[in-house]
Amino acid sequence: MTGPASLDRRRFLGRTALLGGLALTAGPLAACTRTQAGTGAPEDDGALLARLRKQGFVRVGFAGEAPYGFQDGAELAGEAPTLHREIFTALGVRELRPTLTEFGALIPGLLADRFDVVSAGMSITPERCAKVIFSEPEFVSPTALMVREGNPKGLSDLRSCAAKGATVGVLTAAVETSYAEAAGVPDGSVKALAKQQDGLDALLAGRIDAFALTAISLRWLARTNRGAAVEVTEAFVPEIDAKRQLGAGGAVFRPGATGLRDAFNKELVKITGAPDRFVGLIGRYGFTEREVPPRSLRTADLCSG
Repeated sequence: MTGPASLDRRRFLGRTALLGGLALTAGPLAACTRTQAGTGAPEDDGALLARLRKQGFVRVGFAGEAPYGFQDGAELAGEAPTLHREIFTALGVRELRPTLTEFGALIPGLLADRFDVVSAGMSITPERCAKVIFSEPEFVSPTALMVREGNPKGLSDLRSCAAKGATVGVLTAAVETSYAEAAGVPDGSVKALAKQQDGLDALLAGRIDAFALTAISLRWLARTNRGAAVEVTEAFVPEIDAKRQLGAGGAVFRPGATGLRDAFNKELVKITGAPDRFVGLIGRYGFTEREVPPRSLRTADLCSG
């Protein structure tokens, strides 16, 4: 990916960055809170919202993947920061103070109290739900494939990749790895990639036949690489053990921060329940009414698998 959004939310970036004039560290605030032994997390997050209102800012962790959460010049941009800024303003917290970190360090950083919320469009999965708590879904996104122009192997989904012996690129630590396995793609035909741009580059170089990711991400990748000889297939919903895996992302909180999560959810449903407002806020990042989560889709169900 080119331009300001060259990093990805699912992969290790290898550094923590200072974004323009934005304050990115917890500073003395974290040092003076009582913590759970061995974790760095506060003993009691019950008063967290009141504390955030008093200090006037919330610390958010993000991983630099467009269009979910990335730096655009001096601005924290993307789906999650835009929604979260709207929601936290409604909750009386006007400033987001971001920390750019590796994708794999987002949950550990949250649990260690390096930030208060993960603002990265993180997929809601049972494995993650065992460690943290999620908001209700902010968006849904089925999966798609990026293939070379003309789709020479005629690929349409991961089962077709398995049937035609295609080599599939996925981002390291991404849910698409398990989707490919469930579809029957052999381990040796699944190639882990560090970031989104690596997927497009590997595709053009012939090292992979398809790059699997959310349809939103792949459309954005194609948009920021105009002229590249690639195309994005129609979206599809993978299955694991005969269960459809409709991808959904949300905000992430520490297990003790149920009060903050619940207050966040009350404002979130006002947005997801109004498609025009949803698109008005994040349509610039490629989110349409197709990405509005249905009212019947609940985080509790996604966490239970």
